[in-house]
Amino acid sequence: MNIKIEHNPDEQHLEALGVRRWPIWTKDVSEFPWSYDEQEICYFLEGEVEVTPQGGQPVNIKAGDLVTFPEGLQCVWKVLKPVKKYYRFG
Repeated sequence: MNIKIEHNPDEQHLEALGVRRWPIWTKDVSEFPWSYDEQEICYFLEGEVEVTPQGGQPVNIKAGDLVTFPEGLQCVWKVLKPVKKYYRFG
């Protein structure tokens, strides 16, 4: 299961997705397991995380990244710097 990362997408792309109308999620430094019952697309405004898919290699994500997590992904989130992100499931 691949985590797709677009570094610093242009504003037109974000607008086309409607990113700035999505809810915002925040999280302090922490570590926790997570599984995706459906696809999530999110845009990181602040912070840095390391997401390790079950049986895979860690993926680093930081502010300015547009990320797609696939449905069915099981992973561990390690929040290295407090996160603030827009997100959309489905």
